[in-house]
Formats: sequence, structure tokens, C-alpha cells
Amino acid sequence: MRTLLGEEYPSFAAALAEAPPVSVRLNPFKHIEGKQEPFAGAAVVPWCAEGRYLPERPDFSLDPLFHAGAYYVQEASSMFLSEVVRRSVDLSKPLRALDLCAAPGGKATLLQAALPPDSLVVANEVVRSRLGALRENLEKWGALHFALTSASGEDWEGVGAWFDLVVVDAPCSGEGLFRKNNEAVREWSPAHVEACALRQRAILTSAIKVLRPGGVLVYSTCTFNRVENEENAEWLAKTFDLEPIVLHLPDDWGIVASGEGGYRFFPHRLRGEGFFLSAFRLKEGTRAVPPPRPPSNFRRLQPLGRQQLEALRPWIRLSKGWTFFSTPQGDALALPTALLPELRLLDHALTHKWLGVRLGQFKGRDFVPEHSLALSWALSPEVPAVDFNREEALLYLKKEHFWLPATQRQRGWVIGRFEGLPIGWLKVLPDRWNNYLPAERRLRRSLS
Repeated sequence: MRTLLGEEYPSFAAALAEAPPVSVRLNPFKHIEGKQEPFAGAAVVPWCAEGRYLPERPDFSLDPLFHAGAYYVQEASSMFLSEVVRRSVDLSKPLRALDLCAAPGGKATLLQAALPPDSLVVANEVVRSRLGALRENLEKWGALHFALTSASGEDWEGVGAWFDLVVVDAPCSGEGLFRKNNEAVREWSPAHVEACALRQRAILTSAIKVLRPGGVLVYSTCTFNRVENEENAEWLAKTFDLEPIVLHLPDDWGIVASGEGGYRFFPHRLRGEGFFLSAFRLKEGTRAVPPPRPPSNFRRLQPLGRQQLEALRPWIRLSKGWTFFSTPQGDALALPTALLPELRLLDHALTHKWLGVRLGQFKGRDFVPEHSLALSWALSPEVPAVDFNREEALLYLKKEHFWLPATQRQRGWVIGRFEGLPIGWLKVLPDRWNNYLPAERRLRRSLS
């Protein structure tokens, strides 16, 4: 770092001794008309309209709005993807985007907010142990136009050059997180840096294969060294038919342009952690494997019958833009009708994928709603609801029972809300109510 920064090194070292800044990104899908947004008055992240700097780090787990998906806790530097997308892709039409290393979901949820309506965001994570957190964050975000996949490089060969935008936020040596993550410090070594750089090149090679000519590739890391950053960016430009995307940024943002199409974030220059991003466009006319023709049906999904559709009607927003299916396990799914060809292609090309929003299950004549429906835009505003105060919402999230007078006016399935946003299901019986928050989502912190 002394070699890289020269005279700036003392300022950099001093910044590492300070507490890291705290930032969140607001969820535009969860804004309620007439309601004040969370963290009103907080400073805006310059390169992301929905980003907010907080004066101190609250205990997010004790905020019901966090569990409702009203915002995503994200490092400010990584929100720069919003500015890159705004400037580099055609936002006048729906797009297909792939977040190739998606867990825990920051980039994927940002893309859902940044891209035009009816765009498809595919959130991919090859490490199976990280899929749970990714699914939870996608479900909390509440948008519908996404697919969750777990595919390695060779698995994508059946898709062809299909995506308009591919984001590779690559696994790296994590130098930019040293002041936040002691584990990153312990794992660091020169050999680890070299291993990360080689792994990143393998991932980028897979990314190029699924990018259509004219499409945009975004490569980012949360590390400082040139081996994983500029050297990999230079390798990309020399190895593939890529043109760096050069952005002219305001000087007061503090972002350092590094090489053609590379941007560095240093904690002594701006309110954010260490970060590097480079963006490229695949040249038109580049030879690429064309995507296959979309199949005419799904492998295992079957359209819902008329009776099931009628039973679903009270639960979901009435819209002509959705088609409903059932899985072999009996789950009811909502899929965007405009994206059915794309989703069928993914279904046939990949083994491990989860398409659409899980609505619930039919058990005999009864419909049992899923937690994902509670948090989704698909939920009908006409579903009966009870409004929790803060204490009640936290007790609900802990799955602790409490007296709820509002349930005396309800029966059956009811949505629990906090400040107008759903946080989960409860079922009201004549003498009690049952909490249907999934056990794995239960708040385990002490409320004191």
C-alpha cells in the first residue's frame, strides 16, 4: 500500500484506524405512499440515489423494517454499480442481467431496482451453503422478476451469449474489508492473492461466454492490490474483444480513475470501504455461441388448474402479467408472463435453479401461504391484516406469544404488518393465534 499510495499512505493508514461508515440502500418496491422513508434526513450516497449514510450503526436485527425488506444494509462503495448501470446500459427496454457471484444479494437487489420493469435478474451462487442467505435477501426485497441459480462455469454453456449485463463481484483477498473483518486479515497472504487472481480469471472467462455482443461486463473486487484489479482488467481487455467503459466522474466524489475503465475507492478519500470496479462492453460483431431456441414448456412445472387459480385470487394482486404453476412438491409459483421464454431456457439449461415467487401450497381445499408471499409485491393489499406496534412486531419476530386485541376482529390467515409493511403470517383461531414465521427467520437476539 505504501508503494501504491505514496504520499497518501499516512492518510490511508489513519482511515483504517477509524470506525467504518454505515450505509443502507432503500427499497423502492417497499415505499408506501404518504409514509416517511426510513432514515429520513440521512446523507445520500453520491453515486446511488437510494443509498443513505447513517450517523452510527444501529442494531438492524431489532428493526422490524429491516425484516420487512424496507432497506438493504450495503457498503456504500459497492453501490457504485448503480451509477455504472445508469450510464452504460440502455434502460429504455427490459434487459437480461446475471449476477454471477450473487451471495448475499447486495448487487442482485440493486440490479432489480436499477433495471427497467420486466427485466430479468438471475442471481447465481455456486457455493451451496450461501444460497440460504441469498434467497432470504431476495425474498425480503420483494421484487418478482428474478431467478435463483447455483451453476458453475461449465453449467452456463447451454445458455449461450444471452445476457445484456453480467456482473462479476469476484471472490477476492478482501483487503478492502480489513478494518471490518479480522478473518480477512488472518486469511491474507501473497499466495492467497495469486490464487484469488487465477480464480477470478476462470470466473471471468465463464462470464464472457454468456455475454451477448454489445453487452456490458462489470468486474469488481473489495481488495486493493493490482494483481486482482488492474492486472486482471488489463488481461480481460487483451484476451477478449472488450472495450473499457470510461466514465467521467465528479472530483468531489473522491473516486480514483485507475487505467482505462478502472475505478478505485480508498477509505481516506471517501465515505466507503476499499473497492475496485472496471466495466467493459463486448464489441459488436464478436463471434459468440448463440442462445438456443427457448423450449415450449418447463421440465417439471405444470400450469395451475382453474379451481386452484380461483382459490389463489383473494391472495394475490390481479394482473394479466403473471402465469401460475405448480411444482412436483405442490408449491404454487408466480412467473412473469413476459419472461416465460427466458425462464424456460434457464429451466432446461441448468440443473439447480429456482424460478418465480413461491406463493404457498394447496393442501386439499386449503391454501397455506408461504412467507415469501408475505414479503412479495404479489401479495394482494386486500388480504386481512393486523398492524403491530414496535414491541409487538419484535415479539412476533421472536415467535413469542402475546395478547393481540386486533385478532378478535379477524379469523383465518392474517398478515402481520409494521408501519404498513408485511413481516409475516399469523393464523387466527377462535381461542388463539398461531405464528407462521419460518423458524430459520426467527429473531434470536434479546430485546433488552
